[in-house]
Amino acid sequence: MNKQDKHLQPDARPGDTFFIIAFLAFALFLLSQLGTETKFSASGKLFAQPRFWPAVSVAGMVLFGFAHLAIVFFNRSSSTTTSKGALSEVLNWARALEFLLWFLIYVQAVPIIGYLPATVLFTVLLAARQGYRSRRQLTTAAAVGVGIVLVFKTGLSVRIPGGAIYEYLPQTLRNIAIIYF
Repeated sequence: MNKQDKHLQPDARPGDTFFIIAFLAFALFLLSQLGTETKFSASGKLFAQPRFWPAVSVAGMVLFGFAHLAIVFFNRSSSTTTSKGALSEVLNWARALEFLLWFLIYVQAVPIIGYLPATVLFTVLLAARQGYRSRRQLTTAAAVGVGIVLVFKTGLSVRIPGGAIYEYLPQTLRNIAIIYF
């Protein structure tokens, strides 16, 4: 292979095959659901059909998924693929799921402790999780959390239910906390 053709061959990564197969399985699942989740109307133009654009999108996912799978299998040398390397890369991808778990816990905490305390708590905890542990860094994270609440709840008037903990505040503070925090 000469230097000009090098850009045509993808860099082989051990987790490519896993990702492509997972993507293709998801695309095939979506394709199998088109008949029940969308409808085709006998009247009307083809491009205006409720099923047309989802079908084009999902068919593209399937087509390009198979094409990507073929490219990887036909261009990959056997020396670049190891099952240990693939498992290591897939586990590395799975590490990102930790932050999904953080988010889910945050979403569950907001109705209990309130938007302001939950946001400040989680910005500080996530900053500490990322390795920012000095007093200045954690104070900055808390200030960012307060800023987020001020922008969304107070400035943009996004309606977020008050926390159950607000019920224990005195009446005047409870109303302020529910409206602004």
